[in-house]
Amino acid sequence: MGVIFGGRSGEHEVSLHSARSIIAALDPRMYEVVPIVITKHGRWLAPAQQTGNGVFDTERAIENGAGVAIIGDPSRPGIASLEAGGETGAPLDVVFPVLHGTYGEDGTIQGLLEMADVPYVGCGVLASASGMDKIAMKSLFRDAGLPLCRYTWFLRGDWEKDKAKLTRRIARELGFPVFVKPANLGSSVGISRAGTIAELDTAITLAARYDRKIIVEEGLDVREIECAVLGNDYPEASLPGEYVVLHEQARFLDYTEKYAGTGHVDFVVPAKLSKAMQKSVQKMAIEAFRAVDGAGLARVDFFVRRDTGELMINELNTMPGFTKTSGYPKMWAASGLPFPQLVDRLIELALERHGDKSRNETSLH
Repeated sequence: MGVIFGGRSGEHEVSLHSARSIIAALDPRMYEVVPIVITKHGRWLAPAQQTGNGVFDTERAIENGAGVAIIGDPSRPGIASLEAGGETGAPLDVVFPVLHGTYGEDGTIQGLLEMADVPYVGCGVLASASGMDKIAMKSLFRDAGLPLCRYTWFLRGDWEKDKAKLTRRIARELGFPVFVKPANLGSSVGISRAGTIAELDTAITLAARYDRKIIVEEGLDVREIECAVLGNDYPEASLPGEYVVLHEQARFLDYTEKYAGTGHVDFVVPAKLSKAMQKSVQKMAIEAFRAVDGAGLARVDFFVRRDTGELMINELNTMPGFTKTSGYPKMWAASGLPFPQLVDRLIELALERHGDKSRNETSLH
């Protein structure tokens, strides 16, 4: 099986850590792992320069000119790796695309694997694309009747054309504080909290570095709850978890707080919720998963307002992190599914979904 990681994304480093954890969890008696890394510049590298921990030394691989070939010919389906002398290995039985963010979690790699007829872990093209675009995702959630916070969105070009007009609109529709985000990114990359007009300008400038679409959400006093979903047509939800702020220095859960181990934030599972609220979170997580036509896995993030106790859906992540600090595997471990068995189950679901899709007729004759 292949594990693809890295990628042209602001979440490149997170992907490397996730892949390291997944490769370590794969039982060598069951799987022959072919690690494939994509550099930050989009170059695919072969496993010839593998390091001792099972993950590429990317710089060394680049220097040696490694690369891989995507084989889409029906007579030779799958992905084959190329090393210094030529082609090696057989087509892969299944691929785990451990790619976070753009060019990996947004339907692009999924479309490539669909064209090559390779089974892969995770959501399909539609769910991946809509799960990455926060604006499209919120539209699907709204149509499914799921509660959302107030938000507005615009294009980078709109901001560059008339900052004053958009600033007035944001102040009028949402007020302050607000959270500013790139519409197509995860791991809290490019996200800022703005409490003033000056901070808003800085926050939008940062978000615009990562995407042409920018979303601005009302800033509420909330608890941040997460729930892991696993399955295809009949998904299950884990026990919910919660990010708890331990130090006031953590103004919100940004990239640094998630992955740098600052000690300002802790992930607690199960979250301290009433039984009724826990069931509501799990039910809504499955509804969100189905709203985007999810498959395999997703992490669904929620807000619980401190003033009213209202539960609102924030977003859905179709390829959540698998690092040592990531919530998705922690929630399933607390629900009775340890990490190695979770990875096995994800691979089973990938093969199950591919088999089901193979039943579809592709010809009228």
